[in-house]
Amino acid sequence: MTKRITAGLVGLAFLLSLGVAIASSEEMPKGVRQYYLGLIFRGPAWTPEDTPERQALQEAHMANIRRLAKNGDLVLAGPCLDDGDLRGIFIYDAPSLEAARALAESDPAVEAGRLRVELHPWWGPVSLQDVIARNPE
Repeated sequence: MTKRITAGLVGLAFLLSLGVAIASSEEMPKGVRQYYLGLIFRGPAWTPEDTPERQALQEAHMANIRRLAKNGDLVLAGPCLDDGDLRGIFIYDAPSLEAARALAESDPAVEAGRLRVELHPWWGPVSLQDVIARNPE
């Protein structure tokens, strides 16, 4: 997963290097495609206790991440390390916002209300998946 996060950061750096051209353009620049950025927040049922139920839910959450990644639906995922309400990010490869929402809602931690996902259309480098393929877990 660390290599996936590193590869994702490389992709994010590429996107940021496009700078104002993307922000001000109505057309997608060459070398960029649309993904869906999922911002993962603490949900209404989040609690700090470390219980067997929470551990089982976390294991199911991680199994879902692995399943989505194996299917090619999740390009990258990683946690935020500052223990704030923002818990992590996901980049989904989906044909529509509705499809990305269905992927996000398939997460057992989201279903349980422990996490919630905010989705945004996001332009990222076409090569992002190639970078990750060259740097598997």
